[in-house]
Amino acid sequence: MAYHGAHVDDRTKNSDATLPMINRLKELRAERNWSQADLASQLDVSRQTINAVENGRYDPSLPLAFQIARIFALPIEVIFNDEQ
Repeated sequence: MAYHGAHVDDRTKNSDATLPMINRLKELRAERNWSQADLASQLDVSRQTINAVENGRYDPSLPLAFQIARIFALPIEVIFNDEQ
């Protein structure tokens, strides 16, 4: 069988693939009594970026997601979930 391009995951064919990831960022931040500005400063991003991630308007890049996971000392999948 010949290979004719990249494998497409079934989720990418589905309109749900554009839904934002669910995340626990706000909850984890609140447990530590950190403001959005506190977390933004630790991640070297804007407070607006943290707000957008928390409210599902922006999915972080993979490097930023790893950085967030390191700050909270948790696996990425504990913080971010792609299942609606």
